[in-house]
Amino acid sequence: MKRFAAGLLLGVSITAAGSATTAMSAAASPVDEALAAVQLLREGGCGGIVPAVRPLNHDGLLDRAAAQWASGQTLASATENSGYRPEAAAGVHLTGPPSAALETLRRSDCATLTNRGMRDVGIHHRGRDTWIVLASRYVVPSRTEAPVLAARALDLVNEARARGARCGTRWFAPAPPVRLSGTLDGVALGHANDMAEHDYFEHEDLAGHSPADRVRAVGYRETLVGENIAYGLKSADDVVHGWLDSPGHCENIMDPRFAEMGIAYAQGRAVKHGLYWVQVLAAPRA
Repeated sequence: MKRFAAGLLLGVSITAAGSATTAMSAAASPVDEALAAVQLLREGGCGGIVPAVRPLNHDGLLDRAAAQWASGQTLASATENSGYRPEAAAGVHLTGPPSAALETLRRSDCATLTNRGMRDVGIHHRGRDTWIVLASRYVVPSRTEAPVLAARALDLVNEARARGARCGTRWFAPAPPVRLSGTLDGVALGHANDMAEHDYFEHEDLAGHSPADRVRAVGYRETLVGENIAYGLKSADDVVHGWLDSPGHCENIMDPRFAEMGIAYAQGRAVKHGLYWVQVLAAPRA
């Protein structure tokens, strides 16, 4: 994310590739002028400098984010607190007359404005300052994507086990790979759904059952059970890397006694709306 401060410029128009020069209306509001400038620069590729991209959707939640950013919050917290739920976000802060927004934006931050990954925009104006927030929404992975994410998590876990890892102060030598278990996937999903439904984040569920209790309840015969949980992370890569960076979670992943794993996620439905992740590792009885 970037924040730019631009000084006063007198230019108010730009010639987009293949089009006539477009001037901002003197009657337009500061927000309208900034929005028009952003859309023109995207559709015209900043005057033909970069490939053209589709215009952005003006989103009221991002207007709120821009206002919160202007009030002193960081761009990241302002976007999150607005209720938007971003996958990615970037911001531009302009200082100067609204009529100069087009030329200021063209000169200062074309790369941010023409980012193809951005879908929405919000704007806040106060005095001589304009705050512009561009973002794209995070889309919760559907249940049909679960096998792909589980396979990705398995690859990352086994890559770590194959090379060995330092978990805090302990070094773990390379360990044999684990394999996915549909039964353990189901146990992981059950606990992820329960945490999401009842808005808690613990290894012990509300009925007092431990990870081992839940594994045994489905008839899985085990000699050892481990569990890792996470909240708020948005991809299998982020989750596994986060666990590997945490000594206790890392030790579970690297324990050579484990031979099978299950992994699942569920979207929060109460106060917390992020993803709950659960990994269950087990050593089955021979």
